[in-house]
Amino acid sequence: MLGGVETRSVSPVFVGRADELAVLTDALTRAAGQEPQAMLIGGEAGVGKTRLTEEFLCEADRRGAVVAVGGCVEIGAEGLPFAPFSTALRTLHRLLPGELAAAAAGQEDELARILPELGDTPRGPHDEESTARLFELTARMLERLAADRTVVLVLEDLHWADTSTRHLLSYLFRTLSSGRLVIVATYRADDVHRRHPLRPLLAELDRLRTVQRIELSRFNRAEVRRQLAGILAAQPDEDFVDSVFDRSDGNAFFVEELVASKESGCRTGLTESLRDLLLVRVEVLPDETQRLVRIVAEGGSTVEYPLLHAVAGLTEDELIEALRAAVGANILLATPDGDGYRFRHSLVREAVSDDLLPGERARVNRRYAEAMEADGSLVRAEERVIRLASYWYQANDPAKALPAVLAASVAARRRHAYSEQLRLLERAMDLWDSTPEDVREALRPADYTDVYPPCGCDPATTALQRLDLLAEATVAARYGGERDRALKITKTALRLLEDDNDPLRGAWFWTERSRLIAGLGRGDGWEEIARAQELVRGLPPSQVHAEVLVRAASWGMLHKPGPGNLAAAERAVEYARMVGAEETELNARITVGALLTDSGDAPGGLAEMHAVRERATKLGLTMLAGRAHINLTSQLESLGRSREAVELAEQGAELVRRFRLMDSEAWVCGNKAESLYSLGRWDEAAEAARRTLLVGQSAAPRGSASARLAYLALARGELTEAVHQLAAAHAHFGSHETQPQPQHRIPLYRLAIGVAAAEGRLADVRAETSAAAAYGFPLGQHRYAWPLLLAAATAEADARGLPAAEAGRDAALDVLRTAARSLATPVPVWTAYAEYVRAELRRAEARDTLADWTAVEKAVRPLERPYLLARACHRLAEALLAAGDREPAAALLREAYATAERIGSRTLREDLALLAQRARLPLTGADSDAAPPGPETDPAEALGLTSRERDVLRLVAAGSTNRKIAEELFISPKTASVHVSNILAKLGVTGRGEAAALAHRLRLFAAPVPVSPRPEAARPGV
Repeated sequence: MLGGVETRSVSPVFVGRADELAVLTDALTRAAGQEPQAMLIGGEAGVGKTRLTEEFLCEADRRGAVVAVGGCVEIGAEGLPFAPFSTALRTLHRLLPGELAAAAAGQEDELARILPELGDTPRGPHDEESTARLFELTARMLERLAADRTVVLVLEDLHWADTSTRHLLSYLFRTLSSGRLVIVATYRADDVHRRHPLRPLLAELDRLRTVQRIELSRFNRAEVRRQLAGILAAQPDEDFVDSVFDRSDGNAFFVEELVASKESGCRTGLTESLRDLLLVRVEVLPDETQRLVRIVAEGGSTVEYPLLHAVAGLTEDELIEALRAAVGANILLATPDGDGYRFRHSLVREAVSDDLLPGERARVNRRYAEAMEADGSLVRAEERVIRLASYWYQANDPAKALPAVLAASVAARRRHAYSEQLRLLERAMDLWDSTPEDVREALRPADYTDVYPPCGCDPATTALQRLDLLAEATVAARYGGERDRALKITKTALRLLEDDNDPLRGAWFWTERSRLIAGLGRGDGWEEIARAQELVRGLPPSQVHAEVLVRAASWGMLHKPGPGNLAAAERAVEYARMVGAEETELNARITVGALLTDSGDAPGGLAEMHAVRERATKLGLTMLAGRAHINLTSQLESLGRSREAVELAEQGAELVRRFRLMDSEAWVCGNKAESLYSLGRWDEAAEAARRTLLVGQSAAPRGSASARLAYLALARGELTEAVHQLAAAHAHFGSHETQPQPQHRIPLYRLAIGVAAAEGRLADVRAETSAAAAYGFPLGQHRYAWPLLLAAATAEADARGLPAAEAGRDAALDVLRTAARSLATPVPVWTAYAEYVRAELRRAEARDTLADWTAVEKAVRPLERPYLLARACHRLAEALLAAGDREPAAALLREAYATAERIGSRTLREDLALLAQRARLPLTGADSDAAPPGPETDPAEALGLTSRERDVLRLVAAGSTNRKIAEELFISPKTASVHVSNILAKLGVTGRGEAAALAHRLRLFAAPVPVSPRPEAARPGV
């Protein structure tokens, strides 16, 4: 083989690009400070991207950085999955073997999907989180590798990148947060047309502040002159400079080609055609060398020397002579690792390839395929299958191409390159009809399908069908994030099934379609499940039948809770056991456990889910173990066992995090946040919710996390943040809002009620409450319904006395009482909520008594609900003061105030301080020994309100407009408007309703706390 060969047509002088090079070298400096750098270099073909990159890499090498370069491979339409990353990581593996092994420790099997040198690639697991899991592992490996050394990764020719490479690059650019790492990606800007798949990625990366994009322009005349001087080693003639500049238009590569054409004896004015300009130097080569160049052009971006030797049909001496001539003419270059050849510029390769005759192209591809079939060692093992598929396809031989393409799809699936798997399966379906029947009959589902369950046949002996490919393509599209494409494939499959009596296959596709429609937010998926159920009704037990039943029971549990779901889930368990589908059985048992708990059998339900968790963990079914943790923690919280829920959530998060099940981790962390909120550990709850937003891939866990942050903000008195997080929750749930699951919809109603109450919009509180009551509170949803009723009842009680609250009060309270009577109280925590709601409803009618609040405090105290207890203590202290019992009231106020301080509830703290101030009671132990406080401070004066502003606020609280205020106070409407604006600023609120609510809550215009007790009345039910 040939070593390095001098390339005289390349200028030894680096022309222009000083500013661009400075940006790149500055990135090196910043990376040395543990700040990862992401760079994009774009420009038209031949403008100088490679030369700029080479200069940058020389500087990086001079500074001691470890450099690895990988190029995207143009082969067929699909590209090699992760090709540039595999090449770059292979270089790092060679340069830093021990360090890379340490960075990948414990995850070698998964990372082998990108770097096969790390070990054998496992067959599974495959799910919608597989790709994200692989990407997360890759990012963490790179961060560890670059922890104490600067690492530079260069990914060239991104315009040829496969989908998986684009997605991985996007993930790295968005998530890398530490390490001395610089990632540079180059792309040919003139190839990125409006429909090019790289275009959306570039738009996405432009929105990231962490990504710097460098666009290279063409050279001006002075720069072309400097380039010519460098190439010619002499000052060029000015007429020659003008001629080259005019013909090249400042493109650096064209400048070199024009000079090379002149030096080889060709006339530079031969043609204005770019293709002819690029071919002119090829055509002056010896015939044998021209033939070899055409073979290399059709082999791909790079062709290995042994493969080229096998295909060219030349002796080794003849081959080396032909190669020497091509390299000497600067047409071909040896690859950096010395095992193959590539064109010096891809534009020349494209021109040569385009010049091939159709029959000539097919013949060359056939020779490549035949050589690789004869000797599998000619190329790397991980590339062999997909390149063979491409060569046979380009050879126009369907009988050979179909099996090869199917084998390549299996290889892509094993690398979690689901988008490439989908493209290959679509290519296989295109080949299907043109492939001889005897070839199709020899294909078996067991060899080429993985996720499609047997539908009444033996996959090892039954011939592969087109429907099998459609099923595999459906799941590949779903796993690859192309749900719209998956939905179209299911539609095609179901149309084909209209004429076939194959109910199991039909049921399978309807079940997949249900999952996709729900995931895309285009419905709840029930109609499709019902179709699947109808197809399997009356059939013998099968895995498909069991999966349909599991899907139906799970849908019912989330969307329409009721006793029928438990029967369906139990039948699914029975069917799965009968056919030996243990994974399906375990999945169904989780649903059974959750439904048992919802129906009142908590011990049985929890025991079932714990058993599944242990079995799934033992079998290595981490997705199922994660689902068991999700449901267990949710059910424990529903039972009021929040401390247990947190402990189990921590175990579950550790498990799913170890296997990078990111959505599973998001759900577990979201459940943990809910339980931490209940326990009053609000800072930890916020951290868990933010973790959910960070790792969650799907809308539902992210929406739930935003809702949890809105709960926290409301409780803390941070109204603006609560409004923001509620909007974020709605945005995450998207079109699910029209038919969402009750576990999502009811909390959104609750939050809307809380925000409206805080802003003084009592009419909206009532509207949201009525809408929630009309929506209904299905079985098992009492855990979300009781807090909603409590928020609405508290808003009604707090608004008592406001003129605007009187109209409609009786109807609003009737709605609350009716809803409360329908809710279950299966455990003490919900019994306490029921007591609290009853007391607030009585307070809304001024009928609450000391006995009412004593009962509430007694019910709440044992529950480990500090925020709820502090609120109950506030109300009980108020009732005690009304009864003249100051000492126990003072103790309760101090206890509640300490809790409000600890958990960070500003609103509750202010309410407690106001009550203590009005009753002239100390709030701390240190104050209790001090002298009695002086006269009560006027809250209006404490807020900085003038006498006139106090008068205006009184009228605002009564619902008066600016014109009405002006008439009442004998001032102009404009002056009234100015007063209102000043009041809003002093109160720190944003609207008149919120100001009125605050004035009412602070009792700015109310009578002092009464000193005589309310009469003890009987305690009727709600």
